[in-house]
Amino acid sequence: MNLNHPEATAAALALLRNGSPFQWYVITLLALVIYIYANEISNKNWNSIAAGLSLYMVHWFVEIVNGLVQHFSGHALWTVPTGTAFLLLIGVGVELSLMFSVAGLIFSKLLPDDPKKKYLGINNRMLFAIGNAAFFSIFEIFLVKTPAFVWVHPWWGALTVFITVYIPFFAVSFYCYDWPRSTQKKVIGGLFAINALSLIIFAGILGWI
Repeated sequence: MNLNHPEATAAALALLRNGSPFQWYVITLLALVIYIYANEISNKNWNSIAAGLSLYMVHWFVEIVNGLVQHFSGHALWTVPTGTAFLLLIGVGVELSLMFSVAGLIFSKLLPDDPKKKYLGINNRMLFAIGNAAFFSIFEIFLVKTPAFVWVHPWWGALTVFITVYIPFFAVSFYCYDWPRSTQKKVIGGLFAINALSLIIFAGILGWI
């Protein structure tokens, strides 16, 4: 198997859910996330909350899939071999996960009021999803130049992560923002159930991820 950094897999597995690198700043980051959501709840900004939670659920689904890729093939698509206070799954540290927990909520604040408005002939929700996906994908190019984030396979890079990860992240988030409350609950609740069951089985019972 042709790999860019095969050694990153072993490093990440050694770090996986190992408490020794823990740092107290994680508690502060968690408190800030709780504050953001508490503030949105107090202001009854339910659509922004739905945008935030839906992206976070897709984030966990993608990270679980990456963990399963590692189990079945021997190498994940991306790993975090160092630099995190707590590695939740092979490709995501607690800091990155907390950022994604509020990313959809934050960027939903920039959405136009009219969900049907078009720019360049493209619905603004999809255009904003593509724009944000491009921004995050380009930022990953910087991350992989650091020791803390690794694209393991030579064919996995900014374009593949743009198409398969970040567009789904922001498309679900921004369309969920406009859905009826019942649909928002079904989508977020359904994804939560899938993720929770997957973590119980694949991480807790089988120890695969």
